[in-house]
Amino acid sequence: MELVIDRLTKQYKNKIAVDRISLTLKEGVYGLLGANGSGKTSLMRMICGVLKPTSGEVKFNGIDVSEEEYRDSLGYLPQNFGYYPEFSAYDFLLYLASLKGLTKHQAKLKATELLELVGLSESAKKKIKTFSGGMKQRLGIAQAMLNDPKILVLDEPTAGLDPNERIRFRNLISRLGKDKIVLLSTHIVSDVEYIASTILMMKDGQIIHKGRLDEIIGVIEGKVFECSVDSKRVNYLIDNYPIINIREESDKTFLRLVAEKAPCETAVTVPAVLEDLYLYYFNEGGKKR
Repeated sequence: MELVIDRLTKQYKNKIAVDRISLTLKEGVYGLLGANGSGKTSLMRMICGVLKPTSGEVKFNGIDVSEEEYRDSLGYLPQNFGYYPEFSAYDFLLYLASLKGLTKHQAKLKATELLELVGLSESAKKKIKTFSGGMKQRLGIAQAMLNDPKILVLDEPTAGLDPNERIRFRNLISRLGKDKIVLLSTHIVSDVEYIASTILMMKDGQIIHKGRLDEIIGVIEGKVFECSVDSKRVNYLIDNYPIINIREESDKTFLRLVAEKAPCETAVTVPAVLEDLYLYYFNEGGKKR
């Protein structure tokens, strides 16, 4: 099982949203991490055949994204998926299953199975308009899996969810990645840190890092420092280094930052985490990268 993305490009007038991306994805969970506007949604929409690329191609096991056979292997949860608020969760899945060509018997079995999988069995007959954000997102996962897809594409699936719902959602996605290609797009670092077998970091339309968590964090290992400094030193550090975290203390200011060497006498190195790398590239304050 292989999803091949070859020199995929999307240009909108004078802006290149996706810039000649080439990737080969196999079974597992891939976390696509990047700031808003980095090109994540354009890339995923092209992978799903919703958006036509300016150039390049997408193929699954040699089948082009434009072919019906490709779409039969695809499950997609867009950032804001459409639903009918007056439908019950069960009826909504039956309706979508019929659109996807399932028989009535198949649709009933699949709807029941998926509602159980996403933890909505007890709410199967409730109207979707009564659901919380997390319940709607779990229903979104269920509808994306009606055709038992080999490729599951999820665009910002945990945005707006409370911590408990996000944990439940992450656990569900982790299980699904055992026999599928799951591509999860987000700007929430912890969502991919815990469940992605491979992390893809996207900036300005390009994949700038690809690998396991320990591999991509290696870029800044030994370069993350923490220190407490007086007010005179704070502005200098903010102006000259990517600042990961800043906190006011009683008579000092605590900083976590990235630097090639100790930025001040009180600085000590600390283990790097994925959030450090993310903010190193996408921080809005301090020195830009």
